[in-house]
Amino acid sequence: MQTQFKKGVLDICVMALIAKKDMYGYEIVSELLSYIDVTESTVYPILRRLTKEGFFTTYIQESSEGPARKYYQLTQEGIAHYQAVATEWQAFTVAVQKLLQEVQ
Repeated sequence: MQTQFKKGVLDICVMALIAKKDMYGYEIVSELLSYIDVTESTVYPILRRLTKEGFFTTYIQESSEGPARKYYQLTQEGIAHYQAVATEWQAFTVAVQKLLQEVQ
């Protein structure tokens, strides 16, 4: 997949995962990898930026499998932003799909 395609949608992909449940960084990367080829060095800056923008809060939780983990959780602002962006994305993909079908 082209880098520009991924760059434009990774925020919404990360938010979609966290909308399902609170997740820690490595868990997010692992889950994304089942859909999109990404690296930790791509995902962690997104997590930091979205947290700084007020869309996520974080909390530390002890783990029985190693060190404590930093979990990300959507804020109320994050939920509203995710819902708005998801709606825009769905309309955009429908329009692009329609265009591609008409051209083929």
